Amino acid sequence: MSDGFFCSYHLCWSRPDAESLLGDLEAAGVRPDHPTTRRITLISPGSHPAGTQSWVTRDQLVLLAGLQRLDRVDFLLWLADGAEIRARISRGEDGTVELRFGLGPLARADEERVVRAIREAIGRASLLCVGFVLDREGASAATDWRGFIVKGSVYFDCWPDTLAVLPEVAAAQPQLAGVNSFEQSPWVVYGSDVPLR
Repeated sequence: MSDGFFCSYHLCWSRPDAESLLGDLEAAGVRPDHPTTRRITLISPGSHPAGTQSWVTRDQLVLLAGLQRLDRVDFLLWLADGAEIRARISRGEDGTVELRFGLGPLARADEERVVRAIREAIGRASLLCVGFVLDREGASAATDWRGFIVKGSVYFDCWPDTLAVLPEVAAAQPQLAGVNSFEQSPWVVYGSDVPLR
């Protein structure tokens, strides 16, 4: 099993979206700069698990995270105590953008704080966000969540903690039929976030 993650999927993405995301996360205490060194760290994709790290300014991160020059950027986010969150923003072949946040070895209270901050940040851009998945243990990491959430065309073997999709995807997916859910505009939400009735 892999580490937990939070992924969201967006039909459009630009530099202002990246600026808004980083600003909202910073306001919630999830910062791109290390709490001690104040360095902002990019991670180059590669065969080594840690990748090659380089340092950039906040403006450079916003430019890169807006996917104006690249189709993928990996970077680190930090909590005040030095806990690290790996983040990736990538554009798929279909043009859909995935925001992926690794929850890794965060303490439970930190994990909940990070998840809340991410969910609120993507919720502010909900007209562009077509859905998200939260899997605290990473059990569903092998699932093509982009294919499920964006196209509604694939199936999953393992339920995540929380899954949010647009109503048309929910209606077309037999795996979601009859499962407890609630509407949180513009999504239908399934899983542990569903209130008990």
